[in-house]
Formats: sequence, structure tokens, C-alpha cells
Amino acid sequence: FHFRNKHRPFLLFVSLLHVHTPLITTEKFQGRSRHGLYGDNVEEMDWMVGKLLDVIDKEDLKNTTFIYFASDHGGFLEAHRGNSQLGGWNGIYKGGKGMGGWEGGIRVPGIVRWPGVLPAGTVIDEPTSLMDIYPTVVQLAGGAVPQDRVMDGHTLLPLLQGTEQHSRHEFLFHYCGVFLHAVRWHQKNSGTVWKAHYATPVFQPEASGACFRRGICPCFGDGVTHHDPPLLFNLSQDPSEANPLSADTEPV
Repeated sequence: FHFRNKHRPFLLFVSLLHVHTPLITTEKFQGRSRHGLYGDNVEEMDWMVGKLLDVIDKEDLKNTTFIYFASDHGGFLEAHRGNSQLGGWNGIYKGGKGMGGWEGGIRVPGIVRWPGVLPAGTVIDEPTSLMDIYPTVVQLAGGAVPQDRVMDGHTLLPLLQGTEQHSRHEFLFHYCGVFLHAVRWHQKNSGTVWKAHYATPVFQPEASGACFRRGICPCFGDGVTHHDPPLLFNLSQDPSEANPLSADTEPV
């Protein structure tokens, strides 16, 4: 590993194939985990990220390098071999990869490291977006985002540095392909987050929380249910989206 630009600003983007099916794992990591091939894949990814961090530390760039680790979607529930599930786990959240609106497909951890600037061990529980990477990187580089159009992303630095307590996203729109499936609204000056679902995938089997018969949930057609009025949830009180609100019980 060799840093040509260690004395100048650099942007390194690493898009890992790991923990994506098919679970390609090198011989060295096969059988390393108690959690089968998926676990081996996680172990190998962890090792690869570790190698990158080691080089940054060795080149004495640790305190001047902003590192952001995240995923583009939640765990893939339909991935399985025989009876063993291979695609990750989304905790209390409903749904997973390829489902435009359910929290299990959207919520992913974001891990940030910048020892010279950001204190370690800080936990921020605010929704941000991968669209925020662009304005964040532009700000870090001392640039300005284009002013001739609306930017969907917001810089993450005020949130990370604690100068702002809340995400700048009042609304987040969640698409499945080109189809709008859900919208989240963080009501200003209140801790309440509402989520409206306009379309949701039809789970097969119904109680499984995934589309096992199709292999992955579709975005449109007979594989989705359209909701009019939309399904509405109070995410602040019901993060697992188990209890849709009704106009009778929640007229407001």
C-alpha cells in the first residue's frame, strides 16, 4: 500500500464487495466465523478496513484524515442456503435490502473517525443520508457546493462537531428504484418523527417480513401494495413500524 498523495489532500473511495451475495471469501478467512460464510465475509471486510487504517496510522495521517464507514442498505433478508440465513440481521427494524420504505432497508450504521478533531465514543442518533457525503467532502476540501440548483445533501460537520444537535433533513424521501415508497418527516421543534408509506412490498410468506418466494422484493407491479391513505407511523414511539396510526384514533 503506497500513498502518493500523503503530503497533499486526497480522497480515497473504497467500495467493498464484501457482505454482498455471492459471499466471496478468500481461503484464509473461510471457516473463521461461527456464523458461516456470511460471518467469514464480515471478518475479511473487518481485516481489509483494518489494513487501510493501519497505513493511515503508519503514514502519520491519523489526526488529519476524515474516515466515514457506512453501508448503502440494511441486511439482505432473502439470502439463504438451505435453512441458514446468510444476509445479515436488522434488529428491531422491519424489512431489509431492496424494500423502498421499511426501516430495516434504510437504517445503517455510520462510523466516523477523525481523532484530531472529533472526540471518540460520541453517539449521534440522528437520521442522515449518504447524499450528505458530497457536501461534507466539499466543505472539508474548502470548496463550495454549486448554488445554481437544490442540493439534497447537507454537510455532516456541524452535527459531528456538536455545533448542531439535529440533522438538517426535515424530510427524507425513500425510493425503490424510481418509485416513491415512503417519506419521513422530522417535525421541527418536536422530537416526533412521522413516516408515511405510499407503497409497501407484499411479503411472501405473509408473516416472514421478506420476499422469500421472489428472492428480493420488487418495487412495483403485483409485488407491492399501494396505500391510500398512506400507512402512517410515529417512528419516535414505534421504531419497528408495528402499529399504523388510523384517522379514528389519531385525528391530528
